[in-house]
Amino acid sequence: MAAIRLAGCLLALSLFGVCAAGQPAGPDEPAFQHEITGQAVPWTRHPFDDEPDKYTFALFSDLTGGEREGIFNVAIAQLNLLRPEFIVNVGDLIEGGTTDNALLTTEWDSFDQRAGNARAPVFHTGGNHDLTNPDMWQVFEQRYGRRYYYFIYKNTLFLVLDTEDNTAEFQQEISGIRDEALRRIDKEGWDVLPETEYGKLVERKSGRVSAEQAAYFRDVIAQNPHVRWTFVLMHKPAWERPDEENFSTVEAALAGRPYTVFYGHVHSYLYEQRHGRDYIRLATTGGVQSADKDMAIDHVTLVTVSESGVDIANLRLSGIFDRSGKIPAGGENLCFEAAVCGEQN
Repeated sequence: MAAIRLAGCLLALSLFGVCAAGQPAGPDEPAFQHEITGQAVPWTRHPFDDEPDKYTFALFSDLTGGEREGIFNVAIAQLNLLRPEFIVNVGDLIEGGTTDNALLTTEWDSFDQRAGNARAPVFHTGGNHDLTNPDMWQVFEQRYGRRYYYFIYKNTLFLVLDTEDNTAEFQQEISGIRDEALRRIDKEGWDVLPETEYGKLVERKSGRVSAEQAAYFRDVIAQNPHVRWTFVLMHKPAWERPDEENFSTVEAALAGRPYTVFYGHVHSYLYEQRHGRDYIRLATTGGVQSADKDMAIDHVTLVTVSESGVDIANLRLSGIFDRSGKIPAGGENLCFEAAVCGEQN
């Protein structure tokens, strides 16, 4: 029997770099064990995909612009099945757009209660719905501390940007123009948006990163030169601003390292490369959708980081089932893709 165990161990060692067979694994024994001897084995000759320090985190995107009931609850239940180590997002977490503190408290309490059902921690990014005006900036800061920040996990750097980083006076002006446009939209529908003053504003499409914020992130990047990857999270695509001059300095600081950018705002998925890096626009996790956009879908994103690189998988909420074969949290009765449902939802 000892000879059989030794032969099995040698085979396992040659295939997987482990050596154990025939007995349950103890605390100091390798996880993979078997009793097969000889060269023929019923598995492929690849090592287990168990690189040291490999981990997975998840992303979700816009909830708002008219949140569709139930979708975010489904996403949280599905993320609990997928078991990422933590969860991040790209903003627009509440409807916002108000100075009514009581209403804002209700909306943030609702989001926090639902996000709090996740098994993993959820990191916040502010979007235009979350940071519409200076009053909302104050509410956000009172609840969550900072509008832009960084963190490091397993030698991976995460930069969380605020793309509503205008002066308080200008942000208040934008908020007023937005309110006027929304009143017209309520009467005439969303098709009228391009005709409104708000629809023509640069700030509606591409956010702004202030010089102060850009300097902060340049310092963070300089202080962390040896991280294995950097992820940049924001709501609006700051680089699309015609007169942009601050975010480009952050990109320049990142130029010598591997990094990935995730953003949202447009409510449809888009992949592109910029400076030889992946810039990925996430779609929705409950936000309003338009049936004429092929990639207007509810999804979550899983990112696996290891020493060999980064793998990104997008999962449609319509395709994540639990053990019973059903979408959890009542998802069987919901629509996750407007183009399939045949109507705006």
